[in-house]
Amino acid sequence: MSDIALWEWILVGVLGLVFLVQVYWYARYLAAPARTMRRNKAPETGSTPPVSVLICARNEGINLADYIHAWLSQDYPEYEVIIVDDGSEDNTRDIIEQYAARDERLRMTFVPKGARVGSTKKLALTLAAKAARYDYFLLTDADCVPESNQWIKSMMRGFGEKKDIVLGFSPYFADKGHINRLVRYETLFNGLHYVGAALCGRPYMGVGRNLAYRKSLFVASGGFSHLMTNRAGDDDLFVNHFSSSSNTAVVLNRESYTWSTAKKNFKEWWQQKRRHLSVSPAYRTGTKYQLLFEPLSRGAFYGIAIALVVLGYMAGLTMPKGLFLAGIACILFLVRWILQTMILNISARRMGLQRFSPFSILWFDIVIPLVNLWMLCIPRKKIQW
Repeated sequence: MSDIALWEWILVGVLGLVFLVQVYWYARYLAAPARTMRRNKAPETGSTPPVSVLICARNEGINLADYIHAWLSQDYPEYEVIIVDDGSEDNTRDIIEQYAARDERLRMTFVPKGARVGSTKKLALTLAAKAARYDYFLLTDADCVPESNQWIKSMMRGFGEKKDIVLGFSPYFADKGHINRLVRYETLFNGLHYVGAALCGRPYMGVGRNLAYRKSLFVASGGFSHLMTNRAGDDDLFVNHFSSSSNTAVVLNRESYTWSTAKKNFKEWWQQKRRHLSVSPAYRTGTKYQLLFEPLSRGAFYGIAIALVVLGYMAGLTMPKGLFLAGIACILFLVRWILQTMILNISARRMGLQRFSPFSILWFDIVIPLVNLWMLCIPRKKIQW
């Protein structure tokens, strides 16, 4: 191998380094939920304090008609459901009033029309929090349906003596089409990431489709008062700013899930994703580095692996130098791909979700970071809310 130049050895060394970073990331964070999740129903332990379920609804009449009964049929001793009408122009309010007349646990409030705030959803949640009777908040969205009537009970088991935040998981229904597979893959990957980070003592976000926290934390932190300039982030920014290794718990048993329908086309998914990415500059500095570390190492891995294969081809694949450069890149690429596929699909199986083909995983693994980069480069003023 004496004909291999120093800079080529450096490339091989850097490839090996980013390979180890990727293996560490997958083994420590993305595999953490699979290591800790129990397949069986959680044991009947823990207290059952009263809880307020908070839901924001804007033009969600169809979903409310389908899902209100699931929220009101929970097997839990004492709870209320507060739905905030966030400026709806359909029959949202009529549906809420219809059910509220039959069940006193359902209550409604609304965002005043013409409210001049950066985020009406944060205002809606603030109004719901003020109207809430109980000391625990459980959040979901109007287009989400619980896995079962054990949802509240499962999520509330996450609260211990020193736990203020409980992170849940909220997958999307499987459907036909490439966009649906993309959304489900991204949801699985991101879910394993934020749940795994929390299990490893580094919580950084949660999703408003399935999230719980104490009222005392919401009040003591000032609620969303310092986050109102951000149009989104009522869930992930709140968790990012106020979670810690000691006050955050994770609940992952199947009965704790809430499910929703993924966007149907590329345009809807694009706008939803841009809204989510628009709050990333407001994350804590440590979280920004944490979230950049993995995709940067991933991009470096793919880039250097391709470069070494090209160099090997140019040197001649029948020559020792060419065979070594291309071979080391291909071996590390295959090892990472196999490890990645195993961890993601074992996690999906244990969580009761559909698995992905190795080629789908490879495709999404390359494409999604490029889409994220593209979105971050587009001016935010073009985002549709």
